[in-house]
Amino acid sequence: MSTVHRWFRCDASAVFEVLADGWLYPTWVVGAARMRDVDRAWPQPGARLRHSVGTWPLLLDDTTSSVEWQPPRRMVMRARGWPIGEARVEIDVAPRDGGCVVRMREYAERGPARLVPGLLADLALGPRNRETLRRLASLAEGRASESHAAGTVGSDAAATLAADPLPGQAGVDSV
Repeated sequence: MSTVHRWFRCDASAVFEVLADGWLYPTWVVGAARMRDVDRAWPQPGARLRHSVGTWPLLLDDTTSSVEWQPPRRMVMRARGWPIGEARVEIDVAPRDGGCVVRMREYAERGPARLVPGLLADLALGPRNRETLRRLASLAEGRASESHAAGTVGSDAAATLAADPLPGQAGVDSV
């Protein structure tokens, strides 16, 4: 399992705006090369993204499904990457220090990737998932800046967020 954290300079609503736009998936998920289709119901549970992974011309068409959608706190997805397998990706968001902290957990649920020991999986996934959160932060923070500049963000946007931190979180590094 790989668990990474990052502090974002925006509130959770900006993060969930990015997550809700399925067409943005390949801009923040490392390894996703292009979108082929997004279910109209995305990001509701059961909805799917149809994307390709890899680098042209070696692309594999696959899907990611929404398992849980609870803005502004949590999203869970099942990412298929056959022949490697399927992974569960959990994204938890909590307000922190004028922004929010995002925790991303990924672990194999099906296929050959389940046979990879945890430490090796973390060595492989950790750097990729840190970059994924860096990209997600860039998009969410950019949206928040544009919304604020346009006057569409209220002065207390964080008031809609639950005040309690993520369970088990003592501190988070900003990368």
